[in-house]
Amino acid sequence: MSESIILRMQKDLERALLKPANKRKWVMLVDIRKCTGCHSCSVACKAENKTPEGVNYRWVKEAEDGEFPNVMRIFMPGMCMQCDNAPCIKACPSGAIYKREDGIVAIDYSKCQSCGGAAANACPYSAISVDKGNYYTEGTPKVMDYEKGPIYEYGHKYEREGNNLPIGSCRKCHYCLHRLEMGVLPACVTTCLGGANYFGDINDPESLVYQKAKELNLYTFLASEGTKPTTKYVADDVELCKRCHE
Repeated sequence: MSESIILRMQKDLERALLKPANKRKWVMLVDIRKCTGCHSCSVACKAENKTPEGVNYRWVKEAEDGEFPNVMRIFMPGMCMQCDNAPCIKACPSGAIYKREDGIVAIDYSKCQSCGGAAANACPYSAISVDKGNYYTEGTPKVMDYEKGPIYEYGHKYEREGNNLPIGSCRKCHYCLHRLEMGVLPACVTTCLGGANYFGDINDPESLVYQKAKELNLYTFLASEGTKPTTKYVADDVELCKRCHE
């Protein structure tokens, strides 16, 4: 029996963590041919990162092609592209957004000046949200306690009550950095029913993500923007990918 790709990527992750941060580079490949549009990645991401109403780190867009009865539907997950030439970094007036040595674009909430979303407006992928302090249970008899509890991101604990950080800050996917540093794959990767996500250290020739990057037909979303995203897609029909984001 062949080894599960999740177990394979888990071993790749553990091996990558033995190297210095500047020797590894985290990359995600999303095979949209395998995506069934179940949204389990979006649900897992929201639960894992406890994102409030109006803040989404992962979503799934859809497009349709053909005419009845020959109709095809395609699903395309979206998230932060972890760009090597990230426009959000340039647009952030406080320098709160930066590129880590391991390739992840991170946000230092303590430096954020609550500018209103300059970085969010600069992102061509619409991957950054501004946390406005909203709750899903607003307008009901009671805001639920589970929404008011603390969140844990970038190695810190943030109390949500009292208008504390990250309320007012830009927020986005960080490949579940808190999980990575504990040796666990991102939540979207482990919950994908179709096995559509490949994740790992692209600097490791033995890793599954490296091998898939060499084997498969990769699509760089909005390559003309010059952002050099490290998150890429696997697709047979590039035009359908583009239509998902129209």
